[in-house]
Amino acid sequence: MKEYIILIGNYGSGKTELALNFALRAADAGKKTEVIDLDLVNTYFRLTDRGNLVKSKEIRLVSPNFAGMNVEALSVPAEVASAFAGDWDTVIFDVGGDPTGAAALGRYFEDFAELPPGSLTVLNVINTKRPMAGTSERIIELMRDMERYSRQTVSGFVNNTNLAKLTGPGDLAEGYEIIKQASIETGIPVLYTTGKKEFLDAFLAEGHDPKYIGTPMAIDTFMHRDWDSFTRFGL
Repeated sequence: MKEYIILIGNYGSGKTELALNFALRAADAGKKTEVIDLDLVNTYFRLTDRGNLVKSKEIRLVSPNFAGMNVEALSVPAEVASAFAGDWDTVIFDVGGDPTGAAALGRYFEDFAELPPGSLTVLNVINTKRPMAGTSERIIELMRDMERYSRQTVSGFVNNTNLAKLTGPGDLAEGYEIIKQASIETGIPVLYTTGKKEFLDAFLAEGHDPKYIGTPMAIDTFMHRDWDSFTRFGL
């Protein structure tokens, strides 16, 4: 059965990084994988910028029209339909970081409604270091807005709390407490806790309740804006 993963979340939550990590894991497991870049909001960190890396893993990437061409007015390409018609094992949607961005997903409501039960997971990626995600109340309010605009219901939370290069071992634990409260208030489970391996290992060693950790997932960081990352991946 096909697996569909939708990643929504606040601007700067790390959706694009996670979309790439999920896609690479699926491809490495031998799954035929497609990634749909529906982020019409953030033109700075784009999956298009890692096109060579994606191609090297035989992952198909569908990006907004004019992405990577210094054009701000992006539009959704017709190729998105391939997510539902193509012979894919895993399809990952990276969705814009606010209600307006989430609306790009809403037009595919009928296509998602026709999927087999259990094939779709909607992940709300949360970085509690972002201004609109610093409390459980803010997390829930933004999530409800994005659910309404995207016409999808969140399946689970992802604790992806970080401060980019300033991230420390205590950041995941701080995010854990806030996201745990949001989970208790909504009944929505925490499905993943993600981060660099050294920070994730330190967090897990602290003995937090596994119910509010979900599946620990060590991730690699690809979405850099520095010369080393561009030369490393041939961009």
